[in-house]
Amino acid sequence: MASWAAQPSAASGFSWSQIPPSRTLQWHPCWDNGTLDCARLDLPQDWLDPSDDDRVVLAIARLPASSAPGDYKGPVFFNPGGPGGSGIWALRDHGAHLQAIVGTNHDLISFDPRGIGASVPRIECWGAAEKRRNWDMQRTSVLDAYPGALYDGWARSSAFSQACETRYARTSSSSSSSSSSSSSSSNLLEHMGTPSHARDLLAILDVLGEHQLRYWGFSYGTILGGTFAALYPDRVGRLVSDGNVDYQEWYNSAHINSVRDADAVMQAFYTLCHAAGPHTCAFYGPSPQHIQQRHASILERLRVNPIIYTEPLLEHGGGHGDDAAAEALPEVITYSKIRELAATSLYRPHYYFPHLARILAGLEKGDGAPYADFVTQFGLPLPSVCLAEDVPPTTPLTSEDEGTADAFPIILCADGKPLGNDPRDLEDWVHQMEALSTTSGAIVAADRVACAGRTVRPKWQFKEKDNMTTAFPILYIANMADNITPLASARNNSAGFAGSAVLIQNSYGHTSLAAPSICTAKAVHEYFQHGTLPEDGTRCDAELLPFDMPGHGITRSSDDHENQLAEASRALSMKANWGLARGQRML
Repeated sequence: MASWAAQPSAASGFSWSQIPPSRTLQWHPCWDNGTLDCARLDLPQDWLDPSDDDRVVLAIARLPASSAPGDYKGPVFFNPGGPGGSGIWALRDHGAHLQAIVGTNHDLISFDPRGIGASVPRIECWGAAEKRRNWDMQRTSVLDAYPGALYDGWARSSAFSQACETRYARTSSSSSSSSSSSSSSSNLLEHMGTPSHARDLLAILDVLGEHQLRYWGFSYGTILGGTFAALYPDRVGRLVSDGNVDYQEWYNSAHINSVRDADAVMQAFYTLCHAAGPHTCAFYGPSPQHIQQRHASILERLRVNPIIYTEPLLEHGGGHGDDAAAEALPEVITYSKIRELAATSLYRPHYYFPHLARILAGLEKGDGAPYADFVTQFGLPLPSVCLAEDVPPTTPLTSEDEGTADAFPIILCADGKPLGNDPRDLEDWVHQMEALSTTSGAIVAADRVACAGRTVRPKWQFKEKDNMTTAFPILYIANMADNITPLASARNNSAGFAGSAVLIQNSYGHTSLAAPSICTAKAVHEYFQHGTLPEDGTRCDAELLPFDMPGHGITRSSDDHENQLAEASRALSMKANWGLARGQRML
């Protein structure tokens, strides 16, 4: 899986500082041999009370349409999810495949939302990369690892909340300028909710001179798209909501639906591993139930007796004896690590399931080498503290920085309801999550616990709306089993928007990108090109299932255009699988 050689590089010499911020959209050539245009848009930080003093500057990138000018259909925006994911990184990484599906007669545009990536000021709660690395190395265990883990997680989240709010207050009070180009205003935390992001999206649309939005949002991007649609229903031209976070649960902080399908995806691991056979699945067993029981037994053993693995040392010239022994750090493989690995595998089963099978097969024999090899090869261990590089929050990140980790809890907690002061008040809810999904419940529950200790609330708070009618109906897409944005959430969201439809992809994992499907690609293409909305409940087969089990999607066609869509769908799914190998779990 040598995927990273193909990743975008900063070697082109492009820097965001070369582009002056502007209140009009001024495109400049940027990366990738001039195939992309970039701009920096200066916007108010507070949309409810705009000021020339407090501003944010958004980094925006465009992949221009390549079809004949007479066939041009305008821009399509997309958001890759998060919250905290970089639209700039995603556009460079797999934008061409997305554009091939929506149609090359569309520009494809994405941006780093306020507080994220190359947009400034950026949310950076620690102020120094070394501090962040040290903090990340103090992670607490999964909430069901031992009695009291919830309280430890609560305390850790409270400490982070206090550090973040204190840093921004200190930065603001010590700065002589409130300009977004020179300081980090403490007010930014009050303007990081999704309504502000949606209003930024409207501002981009306005400066482009476009009346209606065409948009494809993935995961958290469905919250951004749905919030935009609720606030500005007459501005919706086409809107694809792919991998749906439940609108009501997001804003009410319920999140129960989020794990409703997780165990079904985990069950697919057991079923498909058995069906694939011992040559394809390293954890094969005589029945799916047998495989499941062995997995549970491994976890129970690890809960009491973690496996200690030390990599064998290789012979190196001059590197032997005590010096060589000092280089060998043991890997302690715990219950929490394997729980988190299994839960992460549910996002991209095509990519992760074979790795998970090899790791479990090794652990069953007391061998930690497959796990250590996997985390070493795919960069899951934390980078060296000595390699940490400080980037001030007023300096745009390069696109190699995939996103901004601190933005995830900031935005989730800003949009949701505030927590109280006693972690015991969450115990019943955490138990509900655990009962609904033995695979992911205790892990996803930690997202809500991350809101402990927050005192800053958003100035603009979204008020839910029912029975909305958009200028053009919304297309919702959901997998038949999605571990974090289940089919039920897509149906719930669709029920709030008249005329919308839900398309179901018969695959496992997170968003339609989890598996290639020519049927889904065609439906999205027809929606953007001709406004064709599939019938509600339409099902699309995937071409492949995990462990390379054949699906039922069309793989060959005499139609060149259909073959191009099929190739784009396959390439896009592969890019998504590689991208998740970075080990970041976001919505």
